[in-house]
Amino acid sequence: MRRFERRRHVNHERWLVSYADFITLLFAFFVVLYASSKADQKKQQQVAQAIDSAFHALGIFPDTARRDAALKNVSAISRDEAAIPMNIVMGEDVLAPAQVKEDLEHVQKQLEKMLSNQIAEHTVAIQMGKDGLVISLREAGFFSSGSAAPQPSSLPILRQIAASLGHTSYNVRIEGHTDNLPIHNAEFDSNWELSASRATHIARIFLASNAIPPERLSAAGYAEFHPIASNDTPQGRAENRRVDLIVAPRTKVNLAMPEGDSTKGGWRKINE
Repeated sequence: MRRFERRRHVNHERWLVSYADFITLLFAFFVVLYASSKADQKKQQQVAQAIDSAFHALGIFPDTARRDAALKNVSAISRDEAAIPMNIVMGEDVLAPAQVKEDLEHVQKQLEKMLSNQIAEHTVAIQMGKDGLVISLREAGFFSSGSAAPQPSSLPILRQIAASLGHTSYNVRIEGHTDNLPIHNAEFDSNWELSASRATHIARIFLASNAIPPERLSAAGYAEFHPIASNDTPQGRAENRRVDLIVAPRTKVNLAMPEGDSTKGGWRKINE
């Protein structure tokens, strides 16, 4: 009996199975990339909408064109991480540091004119610092020794300052300072308490005037640890007993001039 052997058929198209698997995996990979990119865009849109809502609630960017311009800046920052000049969101505009300087110089001139008598009596000093405009209220013109409540005669001046600063969109940081002589009386146990209480008293007067929104105000006490003069002399200690009003942008920016030009144009570094 003759035996016939059946030849095995060789399939030359098996590579199509591997190819199809590869194409399927590649397709799935690009689908995942596409979904990830869409998710990032969605997150960016949510962030932009949250910022827009916050600015709208605070009365910032009421104009649609300005609001869109600000949101474009946010999107540009998220797309490009390269270093770019920082803009500062203030009031209804996006202000550059140069614009902030110009605004604060204008505020300084107005205050110097309004407080010319107090400046001449050395109870008020106004100068530009690295963080913003600094209005120093000396103890001699505003407080009794060891007391945190402003003298009644100083209240009209404080209200005038609040009204003037209320016309700007800048923050006002109120800082209490003392000399290095220890204090211990029936009201305060330390210079920390005295300096903080003086700052909060000024803040309460500003709030009561309804000139400056509460979200733009802050108060702090620094005791004797940020002097502007030597505590070795009575004159130096008198200068250190003060409350500083720092008029500054909401976003921190260094307004100090380079070391070689620190005295030009009235720009001086203080509280280094």
